Amino acid sequence: MRRYWKIYKTFFVTSLARELEFRANFFAKILQNMVWMSFFVLILLVVYRNTNSVAGWGRGQSFILAATIFLMTSFGTAFFMSIMEIPQHVRQGTLDFIVTKPIDTQFWISSRKFNFDKAGTMFAGMAMLVIGVIQSNLTPNLADWAAYVILIGASLAIYYSVSLILMTTGIWLVRVDNLWVLTETLTDVSRFPIDIYGPSLRQVLTFVVPMAFIATIPATQLVQGANGSMVALGLLWATIFLTLSRIFWRFALRHYTSASS
Repeated sequence: MRRYWKIYKTFFVTSLARELEFRANFFAKILQNMVWMSFFVLILLVVYRNTNSVAGWGRGQSFILAATIFLMTSFGTAFFMSIMEIPQHVRQGTLDFIVTKPIDTQFWISSRKFNFDKAGTMFAGMAMLVIGVIQSNLTPNLADWAAYVILIGASLAIYYSVSLILMTTGIWLVRVDNLWVLTETLTDVSRFPIDIYGPSLRQVLTFVVPMAFIATIPATQLVQGANGSMVALGLLWATIFLTLSRIFWRFALRHYTSASS
């Protein structure tokens, strides 16, 4: 474990050094991400200029929901950026070098690069979360915040697992270079509360295809109060998806024939 921690710190430091080599570009990307978020906030403000509630979600509560998805995706993109490069490694043959290294390949492919320009999105998401709580006149207690943080972690695990599974299919779909769009579509759908859908579809998105745990369920821990059952279910889904992604990655490597064969 100590060896992997040292490798992880090395990956972190080298990624930071790479970003700071081009500081103007680094800060420009941070600004770009924050501008993009401001446009999304403007859309929310326009919507709630004409209505006080959307499927039972007020403006402040929608800010909490938006902040949740921004926080989850920014942490996911920042810490697991290198997953998106799996199809590129397959096409260029560099995956051959990865699988021969004396280290767990999933660990390497998941943590080799960090994306520090997401720092702006993280801070802006935290600011949106505070604004949403204040505007909604909410007073979450420690249990509510704990449930929220735990479910953010669960949603991050689900997001990581789905991303890994989708990108791993690049071992077979060699010529498809935009698999990341599927992950982006998942987060786009999750920006909206599942309450806008019918009762049957809400059940599916919670208990069959757990898209509700990407943002809506964590946000409700602050909006409606902590729900122990949802926290337990979120942890269960996270465990299931992490296990499936591990199994699928190992299965894919067994069928990887390398660039030279």
